[in-house]
Amino acid sequence: MSSILDQLKSMTVAVADTGDIKSIKQFTPRDATTNPSLITVAAGMPEYADVVEGALTCAEKQAGEGASSDKVVGFAMDRLAVEFGLRILQIVPGRVSTEVDARLSYDTNASIEKARYLIGQYAAAGIGRERVLIKLAATWEGIRAAEILQKEGINCNLTLVFGLHQAIACAEAGVRLISPFVGRILDWYKKDTGRDSYPPAEDPGVVSVTAIYNYYKKHGYQTEVMGASFRNSGEIIELAGCDLLTIAPNLLAELQSQTGTLVRKLDPAKAASMDIPKTPVDEATFRKMHEADRMANDKLDEGIKGFSKAIVALEKLLTEKVSAVAAKAS
Repeated sequence: MSSILDQLKSMTVAVADTGDIKSIKQFTPRDATTNPSLITVAAGMPEYADVVEGALTCAEKQAGEGASSDKVVGFAMDRLAVEFGLRILQIVPGRVSTEVDARLSYDTNASIEKARYLIGQYAAAGIGRERVLIKLAATWEGIRAAEILQKEGINCNLTLVFGLHQAIACAEAGVRLISPFVGRILDWYKKDTGRDSYPPAEDPGVVSVTAIYNYYKKHGYQTEVMGASFRNSGEIIELAGCDLLTIAPNLLAELQSQTGTLVRKLDPAKAASMDIPKTPVDEATFRKMHEADRMANDKLDEGIKGFSKAIVALEKLLTEKVSAVAAKAS
């Protein structure tokens, strides 16, 4: 009998949620996603020292002779994300998601400029736009940036999605893909209610992604739903049939080792027959719904701060490497 992972791949696109290239090779997903936390961890691993060195060398050339270490590190940050993306694209047949600096999450124009720059870096390496998803936080400003980028042919992955209002706004903006965070939603509810666990079918993160998926399919939106941030394999099994699921290596391994019959839980035909009213979301509605949703409010803010913290840690690592090279040269 085929594994649960193999059965899942027959109904859902499996995506590797990691910056670890070895894991991507092991599980042969179609796509891969990265984020600042994953890149920071990978950049600190000895086996990827050459990737970091390559990014720094490229950044030094780009910054020009005599450039400050801050300028070099600034270029190196973007280059490192692209370097990991380029290596991942040598393995996966589909797409890689590369994230815009989370500190720009509330700045539409700056997010657009950074996205264009990252796409330009991929283009210079011979990678077409169809193989890259630009990740942006699903703030109102991030969604507006994605709307403009999508019209330019730059596909976007809106991340840190915790509420239906975020998902609807993304779909109405023509976003290519969203990443609702299943496990982080569960974390919030466990802390808020004092419960230790939820049955998989009642998991608040599973319930949230199911509602988003059904809303999209009912109303004919083309935006793809990619469940993310899983805490256990039960959550994944309950979302079998979702457009995509991005899964960490340890859970991919667990699913690969499991056998049995996987039942499809999400189905566009079933969703189309459901009675789900349409709720247009303009800026006022978005902000009102977001303010009323304590979980989405808390987790979006926490997620942006967490990714920003990872970026600062990566900047520190790269600054230390630049300083070490400069000291050695002198």
